[in-house]
Amino acid sequence: MEKKDFHVIAETGIHARPATMLVQTASKFSSDINLEYSGKSVNLKSIMGVMSLGVGQGADVTITAEGDDAADALAAIGDTMVKEGLSE
Repeated sequence: MEKKDFHVIAETGIHARPATMLVQTASKFSSDINLEYSGKSVNLKSIMGVMSLGVGQGADVTITAEGDDAADALAAIGDTMVKEGLSE
């Protein structure tokens, strides 16, 4: 299992557009990928799941990936987090 922590810096948190980008990135991989926030964990391939967390600015989230391409998945998701201005 691969695991990486992110600190959300975007003023609007993980709202609809960046959430969609994260889901699209995660969906390219076969690994099971989860987003954990505030004691809850959701499938990062589910837009409804991601939006239900209500991740705001200043939040600390953890993304875990388990599977054959877990390391590649986390690297791509990390790139998306930075590209979308969600994390540094």
